[in-house]
Amino acid sequence: MVFSSVVFLFIFLPWTLMIHYFLDPRYRNLFLLLVSLLFYAWGEGFLTILIISSIFVNYLGGLLIGYYKNRKLGVAKLFLGVFIAINVLVLVYFKYFNFILGNLQEAGLFSSTILSPVHLPIGISFYTFHIISYLIDVYRRDAVSQKNPFDLGLYIFLFPQLVAGPIIRYKDISQKIAARFIIGSEFTSGLIRFIRGLAKKMIIANNVAVVVDQAFAQDPGAIPTSVAWLAILCYTLQIYFDFSGYSDMAVGLGKMLGFNFPENFNYPYMANSIREFWQRWHISLSTWFRDYLYIPLGGNKGGKASTYRNLFFVFFITGLWHGASWNFIVWGLFHGCFLVIERIGFGSLLKKLPAAIGHIYTLCVVIIAWIFFRADTLTYAIGFMKALGGFNTSTNYIALSHADEYLLFILVMGIIFSTNLRVVIGNYITSKLSFVGDYALKGATMVSYFAYLALFIYCSSELAQNNYNPFIYFRF
Repeated sequence: MVFSSVVFLFIFLPWTLMIHYFLDPRYRNLFLLLVSLLFYAWGEGFLTILIISSIFVNYLGGLLIGYYKNRKLGVAKLFLGVFIAINVLVLVYFKYFNFILGNLQEAGLFSSTILSPVHLPIGISFYTFHIISYLIDVYRRDAVSQKNPFDLGLYIFLFPQLVAGPIIRYKDISQKIAARFIIGSEFTSGLIRFIRGLAKKMIIANNVAVVVDQAFAQDPGAIPTSVAWLAILCYTLQIYFDFSGYSDMAVGLGKMLGFNFPENFNYPYMANSIREFWQRWHISLSTWFRDYLYIPLGGNKGGKASTYRNLFFVFFITGLWHGASWNFIVWGLFHGCFLVIERIGFGSLLKKLPAAIGHIYTLCVVIIAWIFFRADTLTYAIGFMKALGGFNTSTNYIALSHADEYLLFILVMGIIFSTNLRVVIGNYITSKLSFVGDYALKGATMVSYFAYLALFIYCSSELAQNNYNPFIYFRF
């Protein structure tokens, strides 16, 4: 089940919110766990057993680590390693089994020519990181081990963030699991945030995705340069509005249920360096790697060579986390290379140059890197880069069949809303209205509510008319 579906919007969500609101607070966690199970089972069926098993295995792990951390730290560390290894091995089997065997086969170290497909459970990368952060937080004494397996299950399985994040630390949400209150203003704020995310997904991401899919379905040698640039620009907008839209919907749902999820995006395409880009893009993932991998490896405390090594390793894992493909690994290392270059001294130079230069440099690096993220193979990615460079003379413009005035409007809106212009204008209007009086401010607020209602109706009509509705990050 996806957020942008008729079943979710008009059946699952209204009933869940209504029952959760009127239910005795003592039973809300169990109710949310049950509806989260239903949400996941809707698409994954019997694989729901995998995550249920994971809940009880890691419940035991948390209890053992919590028991021994104040008695025998060495034993607690041993249990931490064992249970992290169990979770990583499960992830490796479901996500990387065929990738590993395929590479062994190409290297001549594996003789079988038949590889049985392993179904990738939706969201396994996200909930595995949730589990690992719980175990580490308990070991570090940042959190107390959960005594109620159902409450731990709710942390792992809570449906707004289950399949595509944001990645939430147990220590940041444990108090809300224990007790929370649904405040009217927070509920309204969450509803608006959800509608905004839905609009990002339905109006911008889905429309530019059609051009992207048509272009990348062609042989790269048959893609004209103009089409290649349009396609990668569309993909740059698609992946941002697709994923940030989902994150907005997740944060909004969390608010409506009494939770405060961390922000996952902060206008990343406004960054003036690759380092700043990763402080703004998929924030919950980048901070997870920083706190649970980069710093434990030594961070930047062991000298320059050690820092560069740690950066390369972290971004190798970042790429691999996104998918079992050399394309993703190259994408991660590509970003890692530029982070090292900025560390060596280029970052200091960027600070002295006009901000526009740093902005253009960052966008160029990010856009080129997205080619490896979107292409199915490294060969295709290289061919697509040749098309960008003007090495193709093809006149195959089939990908432009949807390039009309509406698409142009969507592109302009996408570029505008990928910046903080909306926030700046909104703050300016609010500041001006505050001098006029409370009635003007309240009137503007009511107008904005009607605008969001109209936006929701429009998204619903788009949903009813179009079956094309992929979510990019569901496959991770």
